[in-house]
Amino acid sequence: MAIRKQQEQFIHLVRLAWDLRMAGLSATVDLPRGGEPAVLIPGAEGPLKVMVSTQGADWFFTWGRGRDQRVRALDADAFRRVREVAR
Repeated sequence: MAIRKQQEQFIHLVRLAWDLRMAGLSATVDLPRGGEPAVLIPGAEGPLKVMVSTQGADWFFTWGRGRDQRVRALDADAFRRVREVAR
């Protein structure tokens, strides 16, 4: 992955983690060596892992494979959708 794309990916994840924090949830940006970066949100059944990727020209937060398990990263309410899923 090109450096610029990785930087954009990181910025989206940090913004999501910050928005979740401001909404009262704990969130950690995980940057594993050799793996995909993600935001981890603690939960009773284990952490919810939210990743960010591009589809065409758009960035999406995803936490599964279904169409209902993603939200556009630049949507103003993206963190609210993720927060709903994390609860």
